Amino acid sequence: MGDVPWIVVLIILPLTGGMACFLFPAISKSLGLLTSLAVVACVWGLGWQLEEEGAQRYAIGGWGAPLGIDLYADGLSLLMLVVAALVGLGISVYSCGYFSPDKANHFWPLWLFLCGALNALFLSSDIFNLYVTLELLGLTAVALVALADGAEALTSAMRYLLISLLGSLFYLLGVAFLYHSFGSLDIAILAQRAEPSPAVWAAVGLISTGLLLKTALFPMHFWLPAAHACAPTPVSALLSALVVKASFYILLRMWLEIFPMVGTSFAQLLGLLGAAAVLWGGIQALRQTRLKLLIAYSTVSQLGYLFLAFPLGTSLAWKGALYMLLSHAMAKAAMFMAAGNILVLGGHDRIAELSSITQRLPLTLTAFTLAGISIMGLPPSGGFIAKWLLLQASIESGQWWWGIILILGGLLAAAYVFKVIGHVFTQDEPTRQAGTLPTTMEWSALVLALVAVLLGLFTSWPLAIMEIGSPFGTGHSG
Repeated sequence: MGDVPWIVVLIILPLTGGMACFLFPAISKSLGLLTSLAVVACVWGLGWQLEEEGAQRYAIGGWGAPLGIDLYADGLSLLMLVVAALVGLGISVYSCGYFSPDKANHFWPLWLFLCGALNALFLSSDIFNLYVTLELLGLTAVALVALADGAEALTSAMRYLLISLLGSLFYLLGVAFLYHSFGSLDIAILAQRAEPSPAVWAAVGLISTGLLLKTALFPMHFWLPAAHACAPTPVSALLSALVVKASFYILLRMWLEIFPMVGTSFAQLLGLLGAAAVLWGGIQALRQTRLKLLIAYSTVSQLGYLFLAFPLGTSLAWKGALYMLLSHAMAKAAMFMAAGNILVLGGHDRIAELSSITQRLPLTLTAFTLAGISIMGLPPSGGFIAKWLLLQASIESGQWWWGIILILGGLLAAAYVFKVIGHVFTQDEPTRQAGTLPTTMEWSALVLALVAVLLGLFTSWPLAIMEIGSPFGTGHSG
């Protein structure tokens, strides 16, 4: 088992599954589920391999860098793969009952191509390869958003496409500066050669701008709420839980390895934008009258927490940000699934009129509430552990003001979560039953919400994963 190249299998498997779903649409649901389960098993295999042997580097075609392209896996890569595999499995189970046969024929190939792009992105150690995977990720995400019917969904998809292409263009220009300056695209080689120069500062600015656009960090978040709210529910969950995290992962990887010479001023700017995102996103979520839009603006707010780690810059802060990423992915996917259940059964997601629908969806309401506990950062959830680590890092580094942002963000999250729950518990006459909801759609939301809460009780394993290959220390470039 230790000889199996799991790094390669994790990329080839979902791409092969996507092609199989395209060629055999009649059994695409079964093929998609089987592929998602197999991806989880392969991530477990890679995790076992990394735990036994440490960080892994694989030269594609036997030609290593600088002539060839390397794949690289350490604790940071593995954590992202775990998030993608678990959330992806939950979304696959949910989608079995959500899509009509016609839409399912389009969804499954696109979703598995997106899964393959995510895995390739998390395992790439070549900055141009990262660009290729970003493009595949963006194009499949746009196509998935466009699966929803109506002019509004198409407009949102086109806006998303233009923003995605603009972000990729900025990133590619930055890559060109680095390649021209140092003659390599491999992250490990660039980490050794990179030194302060005007070309490097230009690359930092271009790459960061492109990735922040794709991550939808305030004030570049304007495309996100409409795209997430208009997309089909499984796609909304994918976008919020996984897609926007991919560009953050690239920024973090390059910050840790290629751009450590960047001064504190830029780190403080990222922290300020993150703090603004936490507050602005929370206030906008509180103002919404539709449930999916509320959850979308909540994503804008929660993404801000990830950037509070940049000015702190300690190992503890990075672990807090990644724990936030992990718990947010589970909780936000569960929230979107709960909103989707309400939309399917009730035909709308107007918050003021939820009470007549949710009385028939106790599991969905439970899933939303549990996910809300993690989003608010209440114990014993994963969100609490993440905020505790960030708070501890802010106090230890003497930057206590970031702790105030953490507390204010938690209060805003409590306000908009309780706004929904308050309407839910209003005693209204139940509406006439218009249809039934597959149990898999309720249970998949509940299981992901439970995982988000249980992450607060079982912290040792995720934190141990992050240590493999010392991604936050020196000498980890392989």
